[in-house]
Amino acid sequence: MDLKANQFDHSAVIALKDIQLKKAVGHATNLADGRRRAVMAELPQAQALRQQGRGAKLRALHDLPELLEKMERNVTAAGGHVLWAMDAAEANRHIIDICKRHNLKRGIKSKSMATEEIAMLDALAAEGIEMLESDLGEYIVQVADDHPSHIVMPVMHMNKGQVRDLFMDRLAMPYTDDAGEMTAFIRRHLRSKYIEADFGMSGGNFMIAETGTVVIVTNEGNGRLSTSIPRVHIAVVGIEKIVPTWEDFATLIQLLPRSGTGQRLTVYVNGFTGPARPGEPDGPEEFYLVLVDNGRSDIYAGEYAEALACIRCGACQNVCPVYKQVGGHAYGWVYGGPIGSIVTPLLNGIENAAPLPFASSLCGACKEACPVDINIPDMLLRLRHDLQSVQDPFWQMSMKAFGFAFSSPLLFELGGKAASLASRAAATLLGGEQGENLSAEDLNLPYPLGGWTQNRDFPPFAERSFHDWWRDNRDGRPS
Repeated sequence: MDLKANQFDHSAVIALKDIQLKKAVGHATNLADGRRRAVMAELPQAQALRQQGRGAKLRALHDLPELLEKMERNVTAAGGHVLWAMDAAEANRHIIDICKRHNLKRGIKSKSMATEEIAMLDALAAEGIEMLESDLGEYIVQVADDHPSHIVMPVMHMNKGQVRDLFMDRLAMPYTDDAGEMTAFIRRHLRSKYIEADFGMSGGNFMIAETGTVVIVTNEGNGRLSTSIPRVHIAVVGIEKIVPTWEDFATLIQLLPRSGTGQRLTVYVNGFTGPARPGEPDGPEEFYLVLVDNGRSDIYAGEYAEALACIRCGACQNVCPVYKQVGGHAYGWVYGGPIGSIVTPLLNGIENAAPLPFASSLCGACKEACPVDINIPDMLLRLRHDLQSVQDPFWQMSMKAFGFAFSSPLLFELGGKAASLASRAAATLLGGEQGENLSAEDLNLPYPLGGWTQNRDFPPFAERSFHDWWRDNRDGRPS
């Protein structure tokens, strides 16, 4: 998927005018968040569980190098193969090399955000290797030549009528307006593809270091079929998905489905520890685990390492007032919403996703919803600071001047009086006696403050400061 994060402002304006998109996204996010709240409320120890899950992820990050090496040893001991990929190009080269080594031409894949991140389908297509998505939502966006708009619900931006018309147009589905009949049609359409596939692919929701197991959680049987029927299974997983023990997994598996889909547990929880053993009736002959870095080590070494604790539940997207209005595609890359506004700049360079840290009201709903209590608002603020420090020398000088003025009581008081006189004079000039109620259209400040008054009111400063009032009314009196 091409990176278009710097086009967020333009894309958001277009999305805001799309009434169907806003209705579809608004309905889906409200439904998902309502379910999350309901099932989390069933747990009297919900907040303690969140902190326990946070602790599991932070412990894993603290010992990340050692745990990854342990994972490699255990996968290898179970008969599998581990390949390390520093970036998307290396990950795709590994996958293509596996396909050539085993003469693999047709693949089928369960849902994976990591493969979206490395643009794997395009890389395989360039080599003449066919790859079919088997997750219903991912299959819909593949048929539509589209991209997922949500971490958990890829077609959140589409309604049932659009999906029906797509299937009728591209797959010759007979007319039906029944969702069950549409799903049954796709099930029949895909069933033979599992048998025809040379290899299957998956992502990984978790990697359990102590046994070398990759775990995926799904609500469709496609995940199990994609990984057990074909003779080769390739799992592509980001290095941050590791957890130390099954005990840690037992905590996190209570949080992920509740936060992602509002379920106590997803329909399927599948674990893979290497290829099929002798005598086992199903499972692949060969198992490959591709561990994807793609910028994660840089995040791990910096002040934003906490972002790697994300378990990709999408809860922050479902509560974000910005995401609810513009949907996922406006963010211009694989990960949308609040966590995407952090991950996209960190993985691709903040200069390539400059608007995203500002695509937030900083209301804090994302932190409240996060099952592992990631401080998303704080990181967005820090990214804004980093961005301004790198890109705007004027901002740096202004902040130094601001700090100097605020460190001097005399300068602070003089600045306040000057601001009061100037703002009231401008308001009077433009709005007469009602100047203090001017709207943003009436009172536009010059650069660099004009960005504020484009969309917000700017009431004049008070005629009399609080310090003046205090000196006149409270000085010398007991507080």
